[in-house]
Amino acid sequence: MTSSAKRSCGDCTLCCKVMAIEALAKPVNAWCLHCRPGRGCMIYTARPAECAAFACLWLASDLLDERWKPNRSKLVLTTSEDGIEVRCDPGFPNAWRREPYASEIRAWAVEGESSNMTVVVIVDQRMILVTPDREFDLGIVGPDERIVRELEGTKVVGATVVKESELDDRTSDPAPPA
Repeated sequence: MTSSAKRSCGDCTLCCKVMAIEALAKPVNAWCLHCRPGRGCMIYTARPAECAAFACLWLASDLLDERWKPNRSKLVLTTSEDGIEVRCDPGFPNAWRREPYASEIRAWAVEGESSNMTVVVIVDQRMILVTPDREFDLGIVGPDERIVRELEGTKVVGATVVKESELDDRTSDPAPPA
């Protein structure tokens, strides 16, 4: 991804809703107490380091056009250790199924299958692993759990969630949760 120096959050504050902020004990999918939706952070100069370091993919990459701006798409895109996470505004849980987003998310899954990259959609607290051929609704994946993909070559044919403590040599592809 290439950096986008010309973009700024502007009136977009959706990350202040869909992301957890550990330093403020702010849970996922709840507005931060310091956010004024559409206006910005009221403690911007003293905001926590995790907020200062955060940049969604729309902000950080020229590869996503204006349609992907989070307050327009209702989707906040982030990276994980092994792929892309698409976080839906809980008020718009099917935003990722609308066009042009659905086609592009599926295209990322096609590309990811050959490069061992995952595409996970997060709707409220549910995680959905998107593959070229299907979706695996994994339910709620806890911080002590991992997504394990069952592969035939590079094709994902199954996906389960297991406790991290239960992972053993037989798991083919443990992926951390979002």
